[in-house]
Amino acid sequence: MNRRNAAFDNRLRPTRFGDFVGQEKIRDRLMLAVEAAKTRGEPLDHVLFSGPPGLGKTTLSYILGEAMGVSVKTTSGPVITKPGDLAGLLTSLEPGDIVFIDEIHRMAKTVEEYLYSAMEDYAIDIMIDQGPNARSVRLELPRFTLVGATTRIGLIAAPLRARFGLVNRLDYYDAHDLAQIVRRSAERLGVEIDDEGAAEIARRARGTPRIANNLLRRVRDYAQVRAGNFITGEVAEASLSLLEIDPHGLDEMDRRVLETICVKFGGGPVGLSTIAVSIGEEPDTVEEAYEPFLIMEGYMERTPKGRVATSLAYQRLGLSR
Repeated sequence: MNRRNAAFDNRLRPTRFGDFVGQEKIRDRLMLAVEAAKTRGEPLDHVLFSGPPGLGKTTLSYILGEAMGVSVKTTSGPVITKPGDLAGLLTSLEPGDIVFIDEIHRMAKTVEEYLYSAMEDYAIDIMIDQGPNARSVRLELPRFTLVGATTRIGLIAAPLRARFGLVNRLDYYDAHDLAQIVRRSAERLGVEIDDEGAAEIARRARGTPRIANNLLRRVRDYAQVRAGNFITGEVAEASLSLLEIDPHGLDEMDRRVLETICVKFGGGPVGLSTIAVSIGEEPDTVEEAYEPFLIMEGYMERTPKGRVATSLAYQRLGLSR
């Protein structure tokens, strides 16, 4: 994410549970855990968030820090490459602080093992020197809370996953909640929007708040130049049509994926790597960025033999099966 987009996200990011829309069960569980921890005067238990990108894992981590009245130190799994990196991060904490590790499943396994004692015993053993002079130094740590976020919980080792007291999976949002998020974001951006405009953006946002806010940026540009800075349903529809995002949320790449399966391979089954090569994308990108939405909406299925397009996919593309 570039700096401009990060600044935009931070500007729109809610900072309190009361401002966070959707994920009601998770929000209620976290509010209860925060209240209980504060009553006991203890740090919050370790928390793991999983789910597709853009659903609020990072936002909830900062809300937890605000609710507990502590600092949040942020890093990501690929950045922590050796035990010394982890030790430097953990020894700089104040009691009760939150360490947020994004994409925690991408952390090096050798580093991950050091987290076990840090999470349970609040201590970490570091090896100094090598060979005959090697010795272990035990570093005592302040009691802290580890908040991990992952898009692929299956890649987290079982011993690490078991050390999280609160495990939460975030699901895609419905259009009603997304419309509420769009209206709130529009207010913060200083652009007027009516209910139809918010609903139109929400309908095409693929169940994801981050996408909804990104679409709002584009619609805002259109409204400022051509619609007197007021977003109506017609303005949103015209703007999103320029972006080639149809009323069902399908964008150009989605249609290329479906057309590859339906037209080039007769509806499938076809392998993921073959699809990726056909559309000029990496297999991981297709699997993580496009497939979840297409499967959730019923346009394609995963089978043991490969990906298969459904009748709905043919219908959306205007093709006969």
